[in-house]
Amino acid sequence: MGKKLLAAGQLADALSHFHAAIEGDSDNYIAYYRRATVYLAMGKSKAAIRDLSKVVELKQDFTSARLQRGNLLLKQGKFDEAEEDFKKVLQSNPSEKEEAEAQSQLMKSNEMHHLHSQAQSAFLREEYYAAIGLLDEILDVCVWDAQLRELRAECYIKEGEPGKAISDLKAAAKLKSDNTEAFYKISTIYYQLGDHELSLSEVRECLKLDQDHKECFSHYKQVKKLNKQIVSAEELIQEGRYEDAIDKYKTVMKTEAKVSVYTTRAKERICHCLSKSQQSAEAIKLCSEVLQLEPDNVNILKDRAEAYLLEEQYEEAIQDYETAKEHSDNDQQILEGLEKAQRLLKQSQKRDYYKILGVKRNARKQEIVKAYRKLAMQWHPDNFQDEEEKKKAEKKFIDIAAAKEVLTDPEMRRKFDAGEDPLDAESQQGGGNPFHRSWNTWQGFDPFSSGGPFKFKFHFN
Repeated sequence: MGKKLLAAGQLADALSHFHAAIEGDSDNYIAYYRRATVYLAMGKSKAAIRDLSKVVELKQDFTSARLQRGNLLLKQGKFDEAEEDFKKVLQSNPSEKEEAEAQSQLMKSNEMHHLHSQAQSAFLREEYYAAIGLLDEILDVCVWDAQLRELRAECYIKEGEPGKAISDLKAAAKLKSDNTEAFYKISTIYYQLGDHELSLSEVRECLKLDQDHKECFSHYKQVKKLNKQIVSAEELIQEGRYEDAIDKYKTVMKTEAKVSVYTTRAKERICHCLSKSQQSAEAIKLCSEVLQLEPDNVNILKDRAEAYLLEEQYEEAIQDYETAKEHSDNDQQILEGLEKAQRLLKQSQKRDYYKILGVKRNARKQEIVKAYRKLAMQWHPDNFQDEEEKKKAEKKFIDIAAAKEVLTDPEMRRKFDAGEDPLDAESQQGGGNPFHRSWNTWQGFDPFSSGGPFKFKFHFN
């Protein structure tokens, strides 16, 4: 039944039947051999080696079992034991096929053994890249050797490339039982690279194996604290509570001041918060500081571009968006931002209602009305006697009134902020040009009709 289930690929059921067969006859070497085959199919090489050893113990001349065990021992990097198996196969009157395989594997084992000695010597001489090259070659054959993987990981760490050590350390953690040291190293590498979430996950695996592990527990407390602060800061950003998020990220920088990546990431997110809360000057300063370290950081480039737009530095915004686009050409936010910046630049070269009233782009309606009143009084044509000056004042007064009309109307202001002039015929398809209104249009116009208590009427001849 076990053989049938194995042939059908039903490994778990096959394994159960072979267990039962061995319980019924503990000296049945074929049952052990079959079970070893199931274990191998399930990726359980250690259990397979135990069964193959039992087969060899029960039947010394079973060359297939000895040859298979030799191959598995070679994969584990146990050269002496593997070579002993291959030699015994060659001494036991094997079939032609088995002899050829044993001879080939023996030569391969000798070669790997020699390369192993060279790799260790290179490591001791601190020639880490040379050691890595040799270990690459060995690990192509000895794929289950945990110590060799740990050695290659250490070489990468010594060469300042800890990220490349992670895959070897993860493999070593699986190959060697209770490998707390591997989990600790993986966690610290992730932490140094700025991935606090994966660091927390790996250090928990260490503590599952040994809850009293001193280094893992100390590291766990630090990572957990930092992770909690970062998660909290991101939640505040999602809620639009940018000032609170800034304070939280400042706490992150105090919690971990030694690992520079967390300071950089915290500054990146603070820059984002400053840009979103329209603190544009501060945002530009901090974003620029981070971009000195990471000139291709797309998120920072987008945030600084938005801040430049608020500061009406359109050419600088366009440059940031174009740089960001080089690294992320399908980002819709970049494409829309670049288009907006180009429209605003074109618009600024024509008529800018914010500049006419002398207010910032994020000015509240109350500020706009206040600026309008002041300028309307200053430039009212009745204040000028000279005809040339009066004509100049009339034009200025029309611009001031037009600016107030656009910026106090939410829909018109939204269009203008998007780069479209709601009073410009070029922006408005069809119809006349309402922008070029004559002085007579504004005759009897009350420049102070904002609903406030202060009223003033001009009277014209």
